[in-house]
Amino acid sequence: MIFHHIQFTRTSRNAKTGPIPVTTTSEETCAHACPLKANGCYAEGGPLAILWRKVTERKAGLAWDAAMAEIAKLPKGTLWRHNQAGDLPGMGDAIDREAMAGLVRANRGKRGYTYTHKPMDADNAAAVVDAIGQGFAVNLSANDLAHADELAALNIAPVVVVLPADATRATVTPQGRKIAICPATISDNVTCATCGLCALTGRKAIIGFPAHGASKRKATAVAMAA
Repeated sequence: MIFHHIQFTRTSRNAKTGPIPVTTTSEETCAHACPLKANGCYAEGGPLAILWRKVTERKAGLAWDAAMAEIAKLPKGTLWRHNQAGDLPGMGDAIDREAMAGLVRANRGKRGYTYTHKPMDADNAAAVVDAIGQGFAVNLSANDLAHADELAALNIAPVVVVLPADATRATVTPQGRKIAICPATISDNVTCATCGLCALTGRKAIIGFPAHGASKRKATAVAMAA
């Protein structure tokens, strides 16, 4: 089992997330396959980048098991976001099944959700399917609209996709799947705390996130690469 480091924040001060619990996981969890790595990832700039670096260097946060204990203490029904930075447990592209099982257990009775850029090979897909079956929402992160079609066709988990920074209206994928813009990105009156779409394990709609952050131009280039 791989013991990553995690910052557990009981009440987020992020305006878009709203006042819900969030975690930040050390950078070695990030998928090598993610094209946004050092190329437009929003978490690599601003205050979050400073925190993320400290967590990665073990200068902030908790050991994996200690963080799971904090998550397990959350009241029943709590909406919370895993990984405002970082990915599912496991080095690079792989999911660590033992650590993932611990995360799913900690979430039992809560409404945890997260996103992953880890490639959906047979082992990773099995871990995601198991997590969703036990109520932990894992959203597969697509790099562009064509990639969103590929991930949706797997029919194993809800899908989200990066969109160009100026995207404000619903669109469709090349295969005609509808993309709904994340409400929190286009309205000051909506936050993750009031929305909760990404925590719906059975969701079929694909949610689009316009590129944002200091490197949104690079992220937009990734979104338009297909």
